[in-house]
Amino acid sequence: MGELRVRSVLVTGANRGIGLGLVQHLLGLPNPPEWVFAACRDPKGQRAQELQNLASKHPNLVIIPLEVTKPASIKAAAASVGERLKDSGLNLLINNAGMLVYKTLDTETQEDMAQVYATNTIGPLLLSQEFLPLLKKAAQGSPGSGLSCSKAAIINISSVGGSIKEVHMWKAAQCVSYRCSKAALNMLTKCQSLGYREHGILCAVFHPGWVQTDMGNTAGDKPPVTVDESVGGMLKVISSLSEKDTGTFLDWEGKVVPW
Repeated sequence: MGELRVRSVLVTGANRGIGLGLVQHLLGLPNPPEWVFAACRDPKGQRAQELQNLASKHPNLVIIPLEVTKPASIKAAAASVGERLKDSGLNLLINNAGMLVYKTLDTETQEDMAQVYATNTIGPLLLSQEFLPLLKKAAQGSPGSGLSCSKAAIINISSVGGSIKEVHMWKAAQCVSYRCSKAALNMLTKCQSLGYREHGILCAVFHPGWVQTDMGNTAGDKPPVTVDESVGGMLKVISSLSEKDTGTFLDWEGKVVPW
């Protein structure tokens, strides 16, 4: 597996956890992207302090305000990114922002289901639609006919919790709204891979592992995977994706996850 070479990338949910880890690793590459767009809800807030510190040291890092459940916010983010990229387009969109509500099958509510689905499934749909013109532009400007993440790609961060075959850790955390939203995100990715292939855009979905983040730590036992391990692994796998991998569900080590 080679090292990821990409001119521009946007990461959602970039102020903490896996999103922040992705930004840090991208900036630390031997050949970092010309543009790293880090999107989060409140770029000037306390929870984005680490991101602000990074931006003060890296002129290629641009923090973008984004609320993934609000179409107007998504539209504004795409316009802001487009202005910076001018004619080059966006190579890589990583839909990482997500939420989880710890409820059981008996206590899950309509409100939880709607909110989690809006963030974890509808958000990535709307973002991909809004950024499609920039992704197409990047694909058209890249040489070669094959698909790759350095050309144009959408990577959706899902979870083995959304695997209908595995139903991983059911006894420890039922989290029905989260599981349903991630299963739906998996299907969305498959649909995107079929619909966007003709535009030269690769689409894949990832299980980042059970990671030591605010979200991961709430499940009880300490998660076995660090943010560094997860992110480093995913970026290695992302760098090697090609035509044959579009529409696949992979984990951070490159293993296929059952749907």
